[in-house]
Amino acid sequence: MMNFAPDSNAGARAAIERIDALSTHHDPVHEGVQVRWRRFGNDTRKAPLVLLHGGHGSWMHWLRNVEALAAERSVWVPDMPGFAESDTPPKPAPGEAAIDPLLRALGGTLDSLIGAGTPICLGGFSFGGLTAAKFAVKRGAVERLFLVGSGGHATLRRLSIEMINWKKSVDREAERAALQHNLGALMLHDKAFDPLAFEIHDISCHGTRFRSKDVSLSGGLQAALDVLACPQLLVWGEFDVTADPRPVVASLVKGHANREGVVIDGAGHWTQYERAEEINALLLRWLSGEVR
Repeated sequence: MMNFAPDSNAGARAAIERIDALSTHHDPVHEGVQVRWRRFGNDTRKAPLVLLHGGHGSWMHWLRNVEALAAERSVWVPDMPGFAESDTPPKPAPGEAAIDPLLRALGGTLDSLIGAGTPICLGGFSFGGLTAAKFAVKRGAVERLFLVGSGGHATLRRLSIEMINWKKSVDREAERAALQHNLGALMLHDKAFDPLAFEIHDISCHGTRFRSKDVSLSGGLQAALDVLACPQLLVWGEFDVTADPRPVVASLVKGHANREGVVIDGAGHWTQYERAEEINALLLRWLSGEVR
């Protein structure tokens, strides 16, 4: 059961429940950490597609994509450790990076579901983009990797609107206002109120226990991508405030024949939500090996 707030929007609840009902839920445990995975589709003729969500996120960051993508292959989407319906990962051991326990739990539980060494296609959004790149290096057996609005690029952000600490809100009304403000400031170019986007953001923020921002700002994307020989697709929205998309794409793609870069016109950071049809069509073509 999804953890909806009493004041949640009925239409948004119904939209989330409809997509959730298309999935099967799986709760494998690795080294004491339970991870909630959702599987959409059951076509095993192609490598399964794994999608990683962003910071202050959940599987619902891909809500408007999983149905279309699952028409072509099985799609596995976790709540990553420290988010939503998954356990919180342990603290890193001395000498480990903050993300390492998360990567171990993610990899161990996925392998228990599909088999260690099973080739996958892999996608990640925002913090999940950097996580996906590091996960690909650590696990291997990644046929194709695509990242949307990835963190870890180590260039300046364009965030011009100050975020509000919603956790310090005096009541639910103030909390909702703060969450809506942050959704417009960081995630979406279209600032009009979107009940579904707000519902996803509200639920996901309340379910976040992992501090992803420090990981995303620490860099490391370029280094991880350079290790990988598989085809890579790097996507940003034109108005993404977490990067200056065109220079970042040009820099990351230059000199790398295995990389393609795309900037989606009119989209903000949460590109796969805001321009879902365009992203879905792009990913289906790219995953099939077609040239854009």
